Amino acid sequence: MKNRILLIIALIIGCIYSVEAQNAKPEDTEVWSPVPAVVTPVMAGTNAPSDAIILFDGKSLDQWASVKDTTAPANWLVSNKVLTVNKSAGNIQTKRSFGNYQLHIEWKIPENIKEEGQSKGNSGIFLASTGRGDDGYELQILDSYDNKTYVNGQAGSIYKQFPPLVNASKKPGEWQSYDIIWTAPVFNPDGVLRTPAYVTVLHNGVLIQNNVELQGPTKYIGKASYGKAHGASPIKLQSHGDPSKPISFRNIWVRELGS
Repeated sequence: MKNRILLIIALIIGCIYSVEAQNAKPEDTEVWSPVPAVVTPVMAGTNAPSDAIILFDGKSLDQWASVKDTTAPANWLVSNKVLTVNKSAGNIQTKRSFGNYQLHIEWKIPENIKEEGQSKGNSGIFLASTGRGDDGYELQILDSYDNKTYVNGQAGSIYKQFPPLVNASKKPGEWQSYDIIWTAPVFNPDGVLRTPAYVTVLHNGVLIQNNVELQGPTKYIGKASYGKAHGASPIKLQSHGDPSKPISFRNIWVRELGS
């Protein structure tokens, strides 16, 4: 008897859904607002989308400051629309702080570097700089075209956490690009982590990090973990201490994304 009642109820519900489906219209699932903002995309002859913040336009470092002294200018070399690391000046970081964003950056390893491994064209992008020195979440830059090293330290790795899905490196002397989607970690008011950071990276147009959940800020020794809570943070470029010739950057822009 109970099963028969359940069957009757199921048939009635099925009839109701069937009638609703017959009366449904295409416009029932059409959404008309809010209308997305119009953005001019990157096209031939342009360097960035129309809503991007230009972090390096080939002319000045007005958007950057020294990490050693954030009130001091970023003392790296700008010449011929190219930004080159000044190893004696140390790391530089953006004057602005960012939460979630899309970042585009182009970089070049010099030719004829005699060093090997982690000493061959080493630099990094700290996607959120959480303090002085090398604190933050590092996306590695390195000559990985033909250069053996540990895989979670090669170009495109989330340093000491995740190797890239593939090695998409070009030869030294050729310009390369990273396109990065950064989702910042979120902390509760008491400092406890609510949601971790996530990152997606394309290296020279090839997907190498696919919405990876980060284990915390980069640590050179030991496993990464989330410590002190932080909010929006600067983006930092690394002046690595290896003896090789310094690398160069160009065409850096960022688009802020919603939460």
